[in-house]
Amino acid sequence: MSNRFLSLWFRHLTTDYISIRRPALLHQPFVLALPDHGRMVITAANPLAMKEGIQAGMAVADARVLVPTLEVLDDDEGLTSKLLRQLAIWCIRYTPIVSIDAPDGLLLDISGCPHLWGGEKIYLHQIVHTLRSKGYDVRGAIADTLGAAWAIARYGRVTPVIGPGEHVNALFDLPPAALRIDPLIAGRLQKLGLDRIHRIAGMARQSLRTRFGNELLVRLDQAFGRTDEPMTSVAPVEVYIERLPCLEPICTAGGIEIALTRLLDMLCGRLQQDGKGLRTAVFKGYRVDGQVIQAAIGTHRATYNAAHLFKLFEEKISALEPGLGIEVFTLEAPKVEDTGPSQKTIWESAGGLLDKGLSELIDRVSNKMGPDRVHRYMPSEHYWPERAITETSSLDEIALDRWSVTRPRPVYLLARPEPIEVTAPIPDYPPMLFRHRGGLHKIIRADGPERIGQEWWIATGQHRDYYMVEDENGIRYWIFRSGHYKGTGPHQWFLHGYFA
Repeated sequence: MSNRFLSLWFRHLTTDYISIRRPALLHQPFVLALPDHGRMVITAANPLAMKEGIQAGMAVADARVLVPTLEVLDDDEGLTSKLLRQLAIWCIRYTPIVSIDAPDGLLLDISGCPHLWGGEKIYLHQIVHTLRSKGYDVRGAIADTLGAAWAIARYGRVTPVIGPGEHVNALFDLPPAALRIDPLIAGRLQKLGLDRIHRIAGMARQSLRTRFGNELLVRLDQAFGRTDEPMTSVAPVEVYIERLPCLEPICTAGGIEIALTRLLDMLCGRLQQDGKGLRTAVFKGYRVDGQVIQAAIGTHRATYNAAHLFKLFEEKISALEPGLGIEVFTLEAPKVEDTGPSQKTIWESAGGLLDKGLSELIDRVSNKMGPDRVHRYMPSEHYWPERAITETSSLDEIALDRWSVTRPRPVYLLARPEPIEVTAPIPDYPPMLFRHRGGLHKIIRADGPERIGQEWWIATGQHRDYYMVEDENGIRYWIFRSGHYKGTGPHQWFLHGYFA
């Protein structure tokens, strides 16, 4: 499949935007201007003002001589880049690769996309027609190279869709300015009678380089397809993404479910062929009013099970607002992982982290109640209890260490030990009672101490002497004394956890 590119040219970008926001200006000449060395200079003029001979770069005072009733508005220096970015993001519904072509255009890599809309002519017509219906005066063209598409969009007069392999002939009759070269170089070429690209293309390259510099040759090579031209997309391109255009805008939950089912089947089929499974997925709907709605899900194990993924999305479909209708759907997998081949067994084992049903249950609970409701903890190579655990989001991750089972550990461990007041008969004995958060607990049983030291390679500090104690209500606590008994000073005892 050969590369195909589309160039969009917004002939009056900023003035069109102002006219959309202020419809009263559609029927009167107006300009945008900025101060420059003590005078107001025009930066953009609408079509009505241009018909009166007003152009960008002209002083406002001179323009008012031509049109006394000229409306002058203050320009925003960052407006052009802001508009181009917004339009580029809007175009992502048609292709994932969209680049800004300042100061008045966009470049789209549409390779493999037009067939989803029924062909390149229909594809281009829909994009241009939609933008014009929004109020923008735009032209577009499709060709094999970015340079050819750019030239045809601005200088072409025959057809906006140049077939594969036909871009060289389509460029021959265009002026040198269509090569995106410096206007000074284009003017020199015109004075020399080189007013068409075919006259330049037939000349010796060394002569062109000597007289006009290397830029002319680079632009020629890019337009003819001899040299690749890089593009910088406004959004990162996901490797695993599927899109589904709609013949008519979708406004119902049932239609959204059908679109999601088709996209899941396509994406999961690709993932299965590549031996991959997704961990996160984002379902987006591009509405006719320009808004984008989306729903995201995550899994605890890489999967390409379309039915399971649909269940995760199903509960979020009701929250998607279709507005006036959704015209394009996309499904992308930002995070994927390798999936090993699964072996079919005669007797399916039940339970354990390898159980497929467990991972699917966790996914449903997490996506229904929130990703922070289900946690998996693994041992970490540390002595202190609060450092001896680490959280992981994957069920396939293998622990590098094991928790010690030689001494009991509390079911509920506080994230940070809390100070307590104790009364002990002998300094190195377990306490007789302790006070915590205003409550007094009388200890009737105690076991310990268990000394746990600080890791010297992390920080220096006191060791801990842990005791498992039980109060008169039968509740068991895990408490410790920090360091050796000092006799005086602040709290040296802490509560760290609760046993069942």
